[in-house]
Amino acid sequence: MNDSRFTVADLFSGAGGMSCGFHRHPGFRIIAAADAELGKPSSGQGKLQCNCTYARNIGLTPRRVDLSRLAPDELRGALGLRDDQPVDVLAACPPCTGFSRANPQNHLRDDRRNSLVRRSADFAVALGAQVVVMENARELIRGNFKHHYEWFREHLEEHGYNVFGRTYMLSRFGLPQIRERAIVIAAKQHLPLYTLESLWDGWGVKDEALTVRRAFEGVEASATQTHVFPRFSSEAVRRRIAAIPRDGGSWMDLLGREDNERLLTSAMKRIVAERRIGSYPDVYGRMAWGRPAPTIKRECSHVGNGRYVHPAEDRLCSVREMAILQGFPNDFVFNGAAISNIYRHIGDAVPPLISYQIAHLCHWILTGKQPEGRSFLLTGTHLQHSDIVKKGQQDLGYG
Repeated sequence: MNDSRFTVADLFSGAGGMSCGFHRHPGFRIIAAADAELGKPSSGQGKLQCNCTYARNIGLTPRRVDLSRLAPDELRGALGLRDDQPVDVLAACPPCTGFSRANPQNHLRDDRRNSLVRRSADFAVALGAQVVVMENARELIRGNFKHHYEWFREHLEEHGYNVFGRTYMLSRFGLPQIRERAIVIAAKQHLPLYTLESLWDGWGVKDEALTVRRAFEGVEASATQTHVFPRFSSEAVRRRIAAIPRDGGSWMDLLGREDNERLLTSAMKRIVAERRIGSYPDVYGRMAWGRPAPTIKRECSHVGNGRYVHPAEDRLCSVREMAILQGFPNDFVFNGAAISNIYRHIGDAVPPLISYQIAHLCHWILTGKQPEGRSFLLTGTHLQHSDIVKKGQQDLGYG
């Protein structure tokens, strides 16, 4: 049977955040994916357990391949692709850990994983992809080691591509989260090159649709894993969280309490004494109902890693709550033996709410047919058609 859909290969595929957007677009089919499932640089392959989540939702099991060690001319064989199999879209989203400003060492040391950006350009040329998409930390384009992106861009341009890269606050496109990311689109020179700005030209999102409250209202009662979250590790943590004010409170609010000596950790006491607060107030912080969520990072499975406490309940936000904030549809199922890995699957992912828009963008590039109306909104997320309004009408104020 002849399948006229465009083909997609996904490298560094993770739990399937990027592939999900293409998989749910009727114009594409995923033909290959690869991920080594590395949880940390020091851990072995398979530890992250993301490939089973990908297979459950996309219907294809990624090859467990270490792409840092694979020569470009070996990629087709490693992915199980025929030599004559066309790849219309290559999604390559190498780890952002080495670029992200969350690690202060990244301003000083060029992480070896950053070279995977260059390798992605080699892979794109080897596969002959018509369109290449990449999502990464904003520092990919603006950081101290942006030479990796510059090499990627120049290499593709030398091989007949036009390349566009820009950083965006993804709330601009409907994600209910403060998440700034670099989005790169490259297309063969005979194709037009459109961007997310082209897709959203003249349209914006109501501010009220970007709040934690609206996002959590979008969690369906029938959604899987709705109430799955880790329990607190100790009674001391439970007491500390219970004492933090509802709706956006922070451990800094504990300083005025008479029992603060019992509630504060030694690290909190030291930071206060040294007067170097920085961004530390976010740890053990609650999300606020009327504002977007903070950035959902890969280590979001513990309240001590960021502002991940529920706005009103004394617990970490659940798997499904984190997922809706990260743009996953309600019917996306997370597999993984360790609940900490499930949270990593969410925090590591390209938000499907965004990748579905990228899929529409790629289809427009490949066909010349502009998406109609608001067809690029992913069903099953919190975002509704009524949330999309003409620009200038979206500012209803969320605080």
